[in-house]
Amino acid sequence: MGRQGDEGRPARISLDDIERVGRELGLADLTLHGVASRLGVASAALYRYVDGKAGLDRLVGESMLAELRVPDPPEDTGAHLLRFAVTLREFVLDRPGMARYLQELFPRGTAGAEVLAGEITALVERGHQPEVAGVVCSSVAGFAIAQAAAQERQTAYLTVGHGDRRMERQLAESRALLVSEGVLSKAHTDLPDVSFADYFRLVVTAYIRGLTDAAPPGRPLVEVMAALDVRPAADGRN
Repeated sequence: MGRQGDEGRPARISLDDIERVGRELGLADLTLHGVASRLGVASAALYRYVDGKAGLDRLVGESMLAELRVPDPPEDTGAHLLRFAVTLREFVLDRPGMARYLQELFPRGTAGAEVLAGEITALVERGHQPEVAGVVCSSVAGFAIAQAAAQERQTAYLTVGHGDRRMERQLAESRALLVSEGVLSKAHTDLPDVSFADYFRLVVTAYIRGLTDAAPPGRPLVEVMAALDVRPAADGRN
């Protein structure tokens, strides 16, 4: 039974209460039951304010996304896209569950739309066509989010297995495979030890250079696609 207010009346809650408690729980642990329990009400009471779990995710996720700020100093497209990718990755990693939220559907609400619109505007101001800017920004965002999601999963996997002898044995076997004789050993023996952040900068920089080489300012989307050897399907489907 939910918490009782004055004179035995059910506790009153608001959308702000739900958002506040949802942010406290975080997207990774967000559930209707968890929010309702903290507010002292039945889960059914939340349906007056949000459309089920999807609506709760959107309320909390968009609230968090509204805090994303991408600096935009005077610099070329490649430098700006790198800044965007690094900022987005760090933002996502600092908020467990955000990667899943963004990968499932983007944009879901006003905050997400404003992030995308801001990046498109930044590229248009650098001379790119709006449709090209949209494709490039979405591609870089998707890449950054996917990399953050992969790191989040790996970190969680290793953390859960810390102290587990079976897990430690699996990790040792994996490392042994990489340094065994043959091409894997030759490829990995002299690799430098780099952080997740440095590795991300390396691969996303290469990714961005490929995009910007194909999509210089002023080039229309059809020519960008041709430069990347991409041909749209005749029926518009994959």
